[in-house]
Amino acid sequence: GDDYFFKLSGMIQPSFALENDSLNNTDYFFNSKHTFFSFSGFSKKEQVSFLMLADFSLSSPLLDAWVSYHINPNLNLSFGQKLIKGNNREMSYVEDNLQFAERSILSKLFSNTGREFGLFLDLNYSFNNFNINPSHGVTSGDGRSSFGLDSRDMDFGGFKYFGRLDFYPFGYFSEGNNLQIADIKKEISPKLVFGIASSYNDGASNNVGEGHGNFILYNVNGLPQQPDYRQIYFDLLFKYQGFSVLGEYVTTSALSLEQIYTDPNAFSLLLPSQISEYLSLGSGVNFSLGYVFDNSYGVDLRYSDIKPEYSENLNSVISISKSTSISFSKYFLENNFKLITAISNNKDANDQSSVFANLILQLKL
Repeated sequence: GDDYFFKLSGMIQPSFALENDSLNNTDYFFNSKHTFFSFSGFSKKEQVSFLMLADFSLSSPLLDAWVSYHINPNLNLSFGQKLIKGNNREMSYVEDNLQFAERSILSKLFSNTGREFGLFLDLNYSFNNFNINPSHGVTSGDGRSSFGLDSRDMDFGGFKYFGRLDFYPFGYFSEGNNLQIADIKKEISPKLVFGIASSYNDGASNNVGEGHGNFILYNVNGLPQQPDYRQIYFDLLFKYQGFSVLGEYVTTSALSLEQIYTDPNAFSLLLPSQISEYLSLGSGVNFSLGYVFDNSYGVDLRYSDIKPEYSENLNSVISISKSTSISFSKYFLENNFKLITAISNNKDANDQSSVFANLILQLKL
């Protein structure tokens, strides 16, 4: 009946791509970009739901593995590994629901997979047609598969704390239309969500706080002492009759940098600008504009601009980057069966450019 539900699902994305740089070097890629297998379900009586999602195109396949307890219709408590809501809005969507063939450079430079292991709390409040969705979480601060390979693969630093607050001034999107950026469902009235998200990683040892042991810094006694890492995001998404607009902004910073050394002998004190060689520090914007026609063809434009905090440091993790993309899509069965082709032009600080073209067929069951 309706009390219990169990679903097996899969998705495959055969992909062909080529990249041509300013020196006229060309690389070709042909692979399965993503190969998903998942099972999910819910128990209405016990108010419990779960999801396991694996991507067998990766060397470490497990993406999501969580269980949720629905305390009441407005309060949901989850435990496990999942996409967190402390990143930009694009990173909150699963890979098979993306607007483009690739995530934006803002998402790539300030996140990895966007998945964390921890405890998550999601709420929603409604005031007539005005909705507010707060989300909070505490994670290991080490991204997915945070327990490492064995007992010698030690954790560094403390927990990661995040929160997001989303506002829906005109009510929620249509059912299912909140799962992607493109307005596939064609909202009959204007819909808008704008939000703010922030995260604080207490002792980061990965450039975006989604890993551990990628670098180690020390205190005066030669013991590990990791810097704290903070991210703040502002974003909005508007949809109306097939038209969609996404805007995102991020700024990041490092804290607790006093008396940190780059060597265990405490000979080399970490310089202020040198922290940018370890953490992704800077700011960025990302805008996209899309339209889905009545015949289920779609066209999307995107512009991203990234600026490092310390542009004078040539070894900074973040460097000046700009990207312009255009994408054409054909939705045969919405996101279940679609064809995407996209072309991106990327420029770096030296005004060197590269062109990346991608063709993807997506089949989802």
